[in-house]
Order: sequence, then structure tokens, then C-alpha cells
Amino acid sequence: MVTEQKLMRAIRVFEFGGPEVLKLQSNVAIPIPKDHQVLIKVQACGVNPVETYIHSGTYSRKPLLPYTPGLDVAGIIEAVGESVSAFKKGDRVFTTSTISGGYAEYQTLAADHIVYTLPEKLDFKQGAAIGIPYFTAYRALLHSAHVKAGESVLVHGASGGVGIAACQIARAYGLQVLGIAGTEEGQKIVLQNGAHEVFNHKEANYIDKIKKSVGEKGVDVIIEMLANVNLSNDLNLLSHGGRVIVVGSRGPIEINPQDTMAKESSIIGVALYSSTKEEFQQFAAVLQAGMEIGWLRPVIGPQYPLEKVAQAHEDIIHNSGVTGKMILLLN
Repeated sequence: MVTEQKLMRAIRVFEFGGPEVLKLQSNVAIPIPKDHQVLIKVQACGVNPVETYIHSGTYSRKPLLPYTPGLDVAGIIEAVGESVSAFKKGDRVFTTSTISGGYAEYQTLAADHIVYTLPEKLDFKQGAAIGIPYFTAYRALLHSAHVKAGESVLVHGASGGVGIAACQIARAYGLQVLGIAGTEEGQKIVLQNGAHEVFNHKEANYIDKIKKSVGEKGVDVIIEMLANVNLSNDLNLLSHGGRVIVVGSRGPIEINPQDTMAKESSIIGVALYSSTKEEFQQFAAVLQAGMEIGWLRPVIGPQYPLEKVAQAHEDIIHNSGVTGKMILLLN
């Protein structure tokens, strides 16, 4: 068992603010797993937009200061609590949450429903790209939008972590998949990961191109990553009974509620951590099958060492052209 005297490097946040509040410390005590917990030696950790909302202090859930950010970890189990039987030291795993924080060389978490086996066919960087992106995309499509095979889905930010996950899941479930990406590289990756068609949001007439593609019927489901920019246009693209699923937003927007009336359309927000323990287990079962069959294939984007985490957060806030999942490398 790891003792309290052993130290690790970890990112600590002592006050809310911009990326500059992310402080690297090398004298943080390695946590000891309690009865139902496991200790993971972190190999890689995903960087998610929600983590920028949390340290800015604008998110609905504020952690107690100081804290270590990070939720999506892939690594090797270093130690297990006395009551843990599902995992053992040396197991390869990935997570969807954490107790002590993922931007660290070691982390503890409850073993019962947020730790999952990482198949050998995926490396640790890919493992760190599964958690929030794939579980969020699955919840958005299947739980919130109730998609049916044969429906159409338009994915904004389709070249990012959640976007690629949504394209792969939607294609696996038999949907007509349309993606939006702002770079040539991003568009290529979107087509390689499930989209039937891709559009460039930097083109002035891209909305018209989408309308031409889907015809008078419109789009059944829109997965929206930046609602404060796109929501008004989304409502005009929907089919009768269409649904906009809001996964991300960075501020307010003015819309015309009449745009929802004639089509009886819906705007539905998604918060992954509103999922019950049973829902997490259901999502995990489907995604594990996707890994085994091969349609779940995380695409890795920019990679940063732990000491460059502030730069990573600057990039995820300001660079809309990021392709693939942003990753911190720890070991």
C-alpha cells in the first residue's frame, strides 16, 4: 500500500479564474484508497471544456478550494481498498470521474461504477479520450434525443472529442450523420469517423448547404456544442418534432420562441453527471461493446505534458479548430 509520506506532482487550483490559476505542485501527498476505492497510477488524462468552466467559477457545481481538476483518466491500478474485488493491482482501466482529481500522477476513485476495464486494443491516450466525450455523446443521442435508426443527426464541433464520439455512435445506431468542422483536416477526420457528409462553418453559406442537403424535411436531431452562437440557426434547420441537444454553451443568445412552435421542436440540455449509477452502467455496457466490435475508436488531438496544462486550457477555450481529443500525458 502507498503511504501518505510519498509525494507526487499534481495540478492544484487555489482560486477561481482563468487558466493561470492551474498551479503545478510537486509535493502533493499520494492519496491512500479507502475501503471501496482504488488508486490509479495515471498514464494520461483527457482535457474537457467543462474543466475550464469549473475553474473559472461559472459552472453550476463549484468544488471546494483547493482542488485538482481532471475527470477522464486512463492508467494502471496501483492499489485497491479492502472491499474491492472487481479490480486488482496491474489492471488497465479508464474512468469517468475521480475523487482526488485526474491532473495528477496518482488518483483515487470509487471502484463500484466509475472505473472501467480498458481493452488491450486501446492505448492509454485513447483510454483517456473515452470518459466524458463518449458517455456524454451517448446520453445526448440515446437518453435525451431518443434517436431512432433512419433519423438524421447534425453534429456541431464534429472534429472534437464529443463530436467524434457522437458521429461514431450515431453511425453505429443507423442514423444519417452530418458533421460540421472548421478545418480541412477536421472535415477529413469527421468523414473517417462516421459522418456521411461534412460542412465547414467558416463558409458564409454553410447553413444553406445543410438545408439543401436535408431538403424540406429538415434535421431530426442537432448535437450543439456552442449554443450561444448557433441555437437560433439550429431551430430553423429542424424537422417537425426535431430536437436540439445542448451539450455546450459559453453565454446567452437571443432566440425567437416562435421558431419552436410550428415544428413543435424541443431544446434539451444535457448534463452527464445527472446520470444515475444505473445509467452509467448502461452507457458503459454499450461503449464496451463498441470497443470490442471496433466502432469506438477515439481520435487523439493535441498532447501536453502536465506542466503545460495552462496552455492546454488556453487552447481549448480559444481554438475552435482542435481536431480529436486533447490529452495530458503524465507517465
